[in-house]
Amino acid sequence: MKRLFQLTILFLVLVGCVVCYSGGYTPLDFLDILLHPSEPEISDTENSPNVAPESQISTASETRGVWVATAYCIDYPSAETTEEAELKEECDHILDNIQANGGNTVYLQVRPAADSLYPSSLFPWSRYLTGSCGTAPEHDFDPLEYWVQQAHARGLKLEAWVNPYRICAGEHAQSDFAALPSDSPAKQHPEWVVECDGSYYFNPGLEDVRQLICDGVTEIVKNYDVDGIQFDDYFYPSTEFDDKDTYSSSNTELSIADWRRDNVNQLVQQVGEAVHQNARNMNCQFGISPSGIWRNKGINSFGGSDTNGYEHYTSSYADSLTWITNGWIDYICPQIYWQIGDEAADFETLANWWSRQVMNTDVKLILGLATYKIEDSTYGSVWEKDGCAEIGRQIDLARSLSDIDGFAIFSYRDLTEKSGLDDVLKEKWAG
Repeated sequence: MKRLFQLTILFLVLVGCVVCYSGGYTPLDFLDILLHPSEPEISDTENSPNVAPESQISTASETRGVWVATAYCIDYPSAETTEEAELKEECDHILDNIQANGGNTVYLQVRPAADSLYPSSLFPWSRYLTGSCGTAPEHDFDPLEYWVQQAHARGLKLEAWVNPYRICAGEHAQSDFAALPSDSPAKQHPEWVVECDGSYYFNPGLEDVRQLICDGVTEIVKNYDVDGIQFDDYFYPSTEFDDKDTYSSSNTELSIADWRRDNVNQLVQQVGEAVHQNARNMNCQFGISPSGIWRNKGINSFGGSDTNGYEHYTSSYADSLTWITNGWIDYICPQIYWQIGDEAADFETLANWWSRQVMNTDVKLILGLATYKIEDSTYGSVWEKDGCAEIGRQIDLARSLSDIDGFAIFSYRDLTEKSGLDDVLKEKWAG
């Protein structure tokens, strides 16, 4: 037995020597390590920047996304129309411009409300497309199919951007709701609808609503070769949302705030599963673009960011960190719509904070950039006088950090309306 023990020790020493030599150590180094093991290193992850080693930076593989908004004809179409030729021409022009500026990903808003920019068995045609909810484009033209085909022909990815809960919002919400066709799910199921601050939303607390949204996503990924599904930042519209009866009938032991977050969590998990189980494109992703702040560190003990602004955890009941931790999404794209050095919500602080949240996970991080603020005095002198350069500085800063996979700008119209932005993007997105 003693000889067996000695042989075992000798074997371990030999293995240790081999390992040490392969790692650049000597046997004496190995012996010192055995006799004097070091304490585990504890990093100050709360305050230190998550700096990327130079070798990890790959601008060729980063996401360079552009949101193309269809609500209120922000980006597409420029005016409501049923004309197939006009819709095709505008699509071609937008995609050509995105490609020319170095973009590689398009987020096309295909459901700005409870509607669609494609023939759907669940939702009526969008009023933002043709001018009248339920009215189709001429010649059975399918905008989404055309956008996917043309994007892929240019080497661009095309993701379908969906607003899950909104039915009608804005100053014309009531007349828009009254004009919904009879086959709209909002008209077929008025018990699913909640009016809040003059606008109309599906009730997130209902299982049937979650199933409708999930079925709508499944319809898209089954029928179209989209590269992803993206939800935007609209979840519960207000803390004053009138869902007390739904909450009471749920018989939950959760607080109403935690119950609301759980409703959103259930939807996120269900949609993620639907995308990966049903997508015809095997690389199809599911991502969410929440507002830029999860929680503010100063008013709670949950380790939020050192900021002071609208937080989606308490204001829209969106617990984005839970989605990341559980791997329910493939990427997160927080809308960090503040400048570097902003007193309330510094871009650098938030970029660092978000990069730490995805560290050691499979969830990618894409940063949403506020190109819409350029040249607008409402947002301060930096945006008004130096907005294009600010976007360039934000891209450079983010590239110096690890665990950041790219950027997305809101929105497409800025490429043509903000003087100098195209030059900045061509420079930063070159190659």
